[in-house]
Amino acid sequence: MARVAAPLSATGKQSTHPVDEVLPLPKLALYGFQHVLAFYAGAVIVPIIVGGALGLSAEQLVYLINADLLTCGIASIIQAWGIGRIGARLPLIQGVTFTAVSPMIAIGLGAGGGTAGLLVIYGAVITAGIATFAFAWLPPKAFGMIMRLFPPVVTGTVITVLGIVLIPVGLNDAAGGLGSPDFGDPKHFAYAGGTMLFILILMKLGKPFLNSISILLGLVGGTAVAFLLGDAKFGNVSDSDWIGITTPFYYGAPKFEWFPIVLMLIVMLITMVETTGDTYAVGDIVGKDIDSETVARALRADGAATALGGVLNSFPYVAFAENVGLVRMTKVKSRFVVVAAGVFMIVLGLLPKAAAVVAAVPHGVLGGAATVMFAMVALAGIQTLAKVDLKEEKNALIVGVSLAFALLPATVPVLFKEHMDADLSSLLNSGVTLGATAAIVLNLIFNGLGKGDAHSAPQADAPKPDASKDVAAADDEPTAAIPAQSGEGEPAPAPTA
Repeated sequence: MARVAAPLSATGKQSTHPVDEVLPLPKLALYGFQHVLAFYAGAVIVPIIVGGALGLSAEQLVYLINADLLTCGIASIIQAWGIGRIGARLPLIQGVTFTAVSPMIAIGLGAGGGTAGLLVIYGAVITAGIATFAFAWLPPKAFGMIMRLFPPVVTGTVITVLGIVLIPVGLNDAAGGLGSPDFGDPKHFAYAGGTMLFILILMKLGKPFLNSISILLGLVGGTAVAFLLGDAKFGNVSDSDWIGITTPFYYGAPKFEWFPIVLMLIVMLITMVETTGDTYAVGDIVGKDIDSETVARALRADGAATALGGVLNSFPYVAFAENVGLVRMTKVKSRFVVVAAGVFMIVLGLLPKAAAVVAAVPHGVLGGAATVMFAMVALAGIQTLAKVDLKEEKNALIVGVSLAFALLPATVPVLFKEHMDADLSSLLNSGVTLGATAAIVLNLIFNGLGKGDAHSAPQADAPKPDASKDVAAADDEPTAAIPAQSGEGEPAPAPTA
């Protein structure tokens, strides 16, 4: 696969790490668009669910979706490109976190629903984003101490939980999408199975280029078949506007109330665990050493994107696990592919008509592709757990019990709907929240705070980057084509104690 090497730094050294390579423009566009298709359903489902629950009109809902896509694009560029010491500079897509759905609905309905509910949600989102951003600027020693809460047994469990919790989301799409009148119709499973089989055949062929665009080809092929059979509808494209500009505080000035803020702060604690796990997972996949500073930069991007989301009429942001699975499947490691995806998302956020074309992908087709990717997310977590000594009974208990807690909301939903206070239910009715919390608490009980960096152990399956060939840009040295970027490409510094 032809690649263009990243620009020379002021020192004359050239980065050869795949993460920092700038691919030719056609491939950047192709792989970037694949990331957009892969995460599109996850990106828009949160505003759809929240907007529907709050009783927003169809016009308000479309605006909410466009605002979300625009902010996703900006946030992904910040995370992948990096601005100073903000952004991990890894191929991480930013998307609205599912963890916040139940709490946001509870906050919005408690404030009376509609746009009045949105204003209280946005006040909590902005506050939580600023708090997350500030937290990630803690002194290195303090931040290093906190990172000891997330050793591989915790992050591996959280990533595995994410995959397991997301797989039913893909399967629901494969069944036609929850709430659809023909949910469970065998034709949806036929589209999902056909799309999945096509993707697996492409992967089996073993051609690097076909592997790298297998998800995109599966989605395009499945949609084409559905269109020929009359099951892909593009009528909404003609009804959509060409241009839709998102303006700050479109629904009015945000309202700041203490309980919604506390609830959103707790949500952001969980998303920090998610982003930490995703950062280590993608670092393992691309062969990049991850230290506490990299995680801190990723969390700063989360905080900045979340605060920006509240301003631009959107919601809390997190590194998207779905696209970690895509990086693993395609083996396309360049972070500039995510930058290209961010540009596409911004365009979609400004062009409702273009977004309507992407939205026309049938649920069954999307579910087939999503199920494969979500399964790969779970596998990434299992691979992280492979570095843990699971023969130790305490580690095995941490993983097993945390997985059990994660399955509780989906298995016994009546506990949260009928036998729990509404405010408490809005916080706990999430497999990710329960699983992550259980992993952290059980690890503290059995292992306490480990010594050194949470992930300082060698990563056996990930090839180490050649430090002698990386760009030493720690002092924000300017490059020929890319703005000053702090700390990217240099050999990973010693873990912070």
